Amino acid sequence: MYQTILFDLDGTLTDPGEGITNSVTYALEKFEIKNEDRSQLYKFIGPPLKDSFMEFYGFSEEDALKAIAYYRERFREKGMFENKVYDGIVELLSKLKHAGKKLIVATSKPEEFTLTILKHFDLLQYFDFVAGATMDGSRSEKEEIIHYALEHCQIENLDETVMVGDRKFDILGAKTNGIDSIGVLFGYGSLEELEIAGATYIADSPEMVEKLVLL
Repeated sequence: MYQTILFDLDGTLTDPGEGITNSVTYALEKFEIKNEDRSQLYKFIGPPLKDSFMEFYGFSEEDALKAIAYYRERFREKGMFENKVYDGIVELLSKLKHAGKKLIVATSKPEEFTLTILKHFDLLQYFDFVAGATMDGSRSEKEEIIHYALEHCQIENLDETVMVGDRKFDILGAKTNGIDSIGVLFGYGSLEELEIAGATYIADSPEMVEKLVLL
């Protein structure tokens, strides 16, 4: 039975698609890049922004950092609130909390934004700790964030710890840190992506996550 559960934020607790894609579009327009198909920007949900701008649009590191600044300009004002909590998540968190589990957020989103979002949707009350990326990028990769969370919370029994997330980065980050993972299908990752990454379990709903965690 798992005692400590780490949750990704985007695509796991909340559906941030509208806000993230609107903010990416805003940043790209500053470079005179138009994108008419919002679904093409969903790949920005999950990995660090700098990596995404460089990989998907061939930006130099300098331009990627400029794009991130533009992105955050809009995201801070509007984007983070163009978001919604997935059905069943509040019930899941409430049940796990009442069962005495330690709940942690581990996300590649900057902590400043993460805390604002969790407070806005009244989710912060369920978590013992929130681990996110730093604004300067010194902590951005998922394995670093998971390691930071485990170290800060002094989690030593890794056999009783699991990471819940929707993308391969969550699964691979969990593997690197020696913990199990649950890949969820209601976010932005595919079954194939999660299986190839080596998810310990696959869940198609928050209710299934509950069953897996409370086995």
